[in-house]
Amino acid sequence: MDKNSIELRIARLTKDSVAKFGIMTPQHMLEHLALTVKISYGRIKIPDFEPTEKQLAQKQILIYSEIDFPKGIKAPGIGENLLDLRYADMETAKSELLKSIDQFNKHFNEFKDDLTIHPRFGKLNHGEWERFHRKHFHHHLGQFGI
Repeated sequence: MDKNSIELRIARLTKDSVAKFGIMTPQHMLEHLALTVKISYGRIKIPDFEPTEKQLAQKQILIYSEIDFPKGIKAPGIGENLLDLRYADMETAKSELLKSIDQFNKHFNEFKDDLTIHPRFGKLNHGEWERFHRKHFHHHLGQFGI
């Protein structure tokens, strides 16, 4: 993942940035991205499962096509309400997101063939996670116009 370009983009984000869509605050969005990155390199474990045919079809569309993530798509395992914030402030959330990106890159440099569990799509390899994160970050940073 290109940490430098993400760092430049999130530098423009403030606690008062207004979302163009969705219910996340800027800090919720940063924490959501950090959580997803931690899942992708196995820091947060998701139980292994076999994806359904529908989930495999969604994987093909969301990862392998150029289609953007639809506005209003729900993350698996998250209800209608925002998760409680984990970090004291936006700067800490930004820092934790950047640290998680460093760990992602370090993990897949060391374990190039590792497969880790995505909560909707099942096992993904490094390239699939890279494509997923590119689109996921585009979706959420675009949510705040950055």
